[in-house]
Amino acid sequence: MLQETALRVADAERFAPPLLVTGEDQAEESAASLRDLGLSPTLVVEPCPRGTAAAIALAAARAPDTLLLVMPSDHVIADADAFRAAIEAAAPLAEDGWLVTFGIPPERAETGYGYIRTGEALGAGSRAAAFVEKPPRALAERFLAEGGYVWNAGIFLFRSDAYLAALEAHAPDIRAAVASGSLEAFAAASSASIDRAVLEKSDRVAVVRAEIGWSDVGSWEALWALGPRDDSGNVLSGDVVAPSSSGSLIRSDGPVVVALDVHDLVVVATERAVLVVPRGQSQRVKEAIDALHARGQSRRDPDSTE
Repeated sequence: MLQETALRVADAERFAPPLLVTGEDQAEESAASLRDLGLSPTLVVEPCPRGTAAAIALAAARAPDTLLLVMPSDHVIADADAFRAAIEAAAPLAEDGWLVTFGIPPERAETGYGYIRTGEALGAGSRAAAFVEKPPRALAERFLAEGGYVWNAGIFLFRSDAYLAALEAHAPDIRAAVASGSLEAFAAASSASIDRAVLEKSDRVAVVRAEIGWSDVGSWEALWALGPRDDSGNVLSGDVVAPSSSGSLIRSDGPVVVALDVHDLVVVATERAVLVVPRGQSQRVKEAIDALHARGQSRRDPDSTE
């Protein structure tokens, strides 16, 4: 998926070589995967995980006076041409100092995605009037019925200096930590998403609608939706037996899993933990992570979709 993300913007006439922001444990393997495509990424290694606000600031500091396109590597985009067209449409707003996020027209009352309420028209987009993070189903259904809301794709376009200035205004400790170059300062900075640290506070955020066949594969629900599903609607991976079961995502990275007559579940088994959650509520996996963390277990096992 990292390679697919890079290939969407591999046209050297339109895009510079990528900045790859990652943790130390994945740095060399990730960079090698892009070099295998003939790309020459600049590797930016996080001193420690502090959220997307700080990670993006590290990239912005490495590329001053540059228009930055920020793309997570766990997204599916079915229509790459439409995606590139949305980028071109958003570029004038970004050049004018707006922090641009891309909004996906909602297809269902999804509770695992964030939403953006769109405001007044701005060029090819609209002002972002409000952000709502993973609403309950009743509220998501209301958003769908009312219109005027889009899913927050978590893909951004802005000038690096505009982002760093917004970070200075709204999360100065993160900006100072990045500027210091000190591991101690970076580790002590707030851990926050770009949405919470900057976008929800700034009055210079625009949203451009993008009908691009988008899905965030950061959730188990999204993996089930993408398939491939068997005749009973199951997505099975690893050593799994699922007689009389339907509509479920069942994955094992270790022990054999036997799921007898279960329906609409997510079951993920690793060597250290087993996650069982109703499909449609897989966004609650953070509750499982917190429970494991409280027991001194690894935070990676049930949360990873890799």
